[in-house]
Amino acid sequence: MGPFEGLRKVDRFAFDELVFLCPSVSMEICDPRNNITMCPLCDQACSYWKLVSACGTARASHLFDNPATVFFSIFMALWAVLFMEHWKRRQMRLNYVWDLTGFGEEEQEEHKDDNRAEYEFQVMKKTMKQEQSSPKSEKVKLTCTDRMPAYLTIVLMMVFMILVTFAMVFGVILYRISIKAALHMSTYSAAQFNIRATVKTTAAIINLIIIIILDEIYAAIARWLTKLEVPKTDKSFEERLIFKTFILKFVNAFTPIVYLAFFRGRLVGRPGSYLYVIGSYRMEECAHAGCLMELCIQLCITMLGKQLIQNNLFEIGMPKLKKLLRRRKSELDSKQEEELNKTLQRHEKDHNLGPFVGLSPEYMEMIIQFGMVTLFVASFPLAPLFALLNNIIEIRLDAKKFVMELRRPIAAKAKDIGIWYNLLRGLSKVAVIVNAFVISFTSDFIPRLVYQYMYSLDGTMHGFVNHTLSYFNVSDFQPGTDPLQPMHLGYKVEICRYKDYREPPSSSSQYELSKEFWAVLAARLAFVVVFQNVVMLMSDFVDWLIPDIPKDISLQMHKEKILMVELFMKEEQGKRLAARDNHNQDNCNSPSSATQTPPQPRSRTATHAVGWENKHKQPEENPAPIYKL
Repeated sequence: MGPFEGLRKVDRFAFDELVFLCPSVSMEICDPRNNITMCPLCDQACSYWKLVSACGTARASHLFDNPATVFFSIFMALWAVLFMEHWKRRQMRLNYVWDLTGFGEEEQEEHKDDNRAEYEFQVMKKTMKQEQSSPKSEKVKLTCTDRMPAYLTIVLMMVFMILVTFAMVFGVILYRISIKAALHMSTYSAAQFNIRATVKTTAAIINLIIIIILDEIYAAIARWLTKLEVPKTDKSFEERLIFKTFILKFVNAFTPIVYLAFFRGRLVGRPGSYLYVIGSYRMEECAHAGCLMELCIQLCITMLGKQLIQNNLFEIGMPKLKKLLRRRKSELDSKQEEELNKTLQRHEKDHNLGPFVGLSPEYMEMIIQFGMVTLFVASFPLAPLFALLNNIIEIRLDAKKFVMELRRPIAAKAKDIGIWYNLLRGLSKVAVIVNAFVISFTSDFIPRLVYQYMYSLDGTMHGFVNHTLSYFNVSDFQPGTDPLQPMHLGYKVEICRYKDYREPPSSSSQYELSKEFWAVLAARLAFVVVFQNVVMLMSDFVDWLIPDIPKDISLQMHKEKILMVELFMKEEQGKRLAARDNHNQDNCNSPSSATQTPPQPRSRTATHAVGWENKHKQPEENPAPIYKL
């Protein structure tokens, strides 16, 4: 039956033995003797197709969709915890070396009255209004009521920007649907070649361009919204700006990826009852091997594109472009400018460089990259390798940018990296949940396990592909949706197959969800719960096992506390001796006692200097290093 009759000369025994021994489902898909006719992927323009034509995609998907993915996801979750613990220990060591262990309390006391000029201006305006109406009673400050219009504007604008991102992603979905139908209808032979790969790649590139453009727009909008809020201090302004920018850029970068991972192929319907949007646009389906390969392509193009274009080329090109514009605005030619530079001092030359805008853009790049590495590592295991290579290159690019292109930043004390650590911590927790859902719902890991242990006759994966395909009678197509070329394969098709767990046409409840569907769904949800709790428990154990403060630093801080206590005790003892001697001198009225000189107490400054020298003297019994500050 069909055009594959001539392939019966293949050594079937050898092929069956290979399929039986190999756990890869792709071997069964690539078997030409499985003459499986699949239902069309779009209305009218698409025709029936053979499952064997998806052999290449199935083999590529098996590189990422295999049991090793589960263990790799667990490893990456533990790696994220170890990374955070290592940074906490490194941060504590830097705090001790630079004498910043108590900087948080000191900063609050020193800068409690250092408010932003914009905040003081708003307070002054409010004070003037109150003085006109009533006499001054207490210190004026901005309350939530004063900021309520700004808060409403921020919420509405944030929601609007997120909806714009969703609209862009939906536009790319419509592009994929329409371009696929157009390529199927095209008579040009080159357009018919590998339609799926063409649609995937071009859609991913369009998504990348949209992400890069919206990132720049969202950064400007986030700063404008933060200025409307009028934060009190510079630290509060920076934290609020970082939070808004992170929300917008995170949604912008990960919305197409989340759609491919969790929504594409699930809001489709079935043959004869498909789901349509905006009239006749039928929602797109995943390939037979699942959406994991398309998710991998989207992640690869997005990550590499952002790192190459946005992080590297922009960092090199933008400072040079600004420098070129400044030269064009200058009235001097190149020779006069060179002669002028020879007469300038170093600080004058530095002033002609570009202004330093802060480290927030650099941190934001690393946060988004951390999300790419941890959130969907189950679908793109090469993400950590690409991140490592990018960071090696970016270290040198940033070094050149900060030394040659930008002004020297003003040094300022900081106890930690602030809100960035909380964002990293949150991403590492969310990554566990996201990877659990990717493994459970996006990949075929759980359906393979359910089939092997519940439905397989011999306990192997032989027959899994046929088990996941449902039957559809082509006479049940809705009018106007059946293929325009039904004889494309050379014979009349009466039954086609589609990937789903549904009852066959001969059943009394035809095309309804079968009991296999509910069994697989229950197994998927159970896997999510077990995976999440096991990995979280392991992460918390690692967090508890590794102390936040290194042992040598802890010992040095303990010795410093002991020395400080001894210093205070000596001071108190000196004060008591001085008070007692003064008391005895007052009670003694003899001339001989009056000529005696009472013992003088050691001054606080001298005592403190001796204590400081003792504090930083290397003890012989403990070889641990003590840093002289």
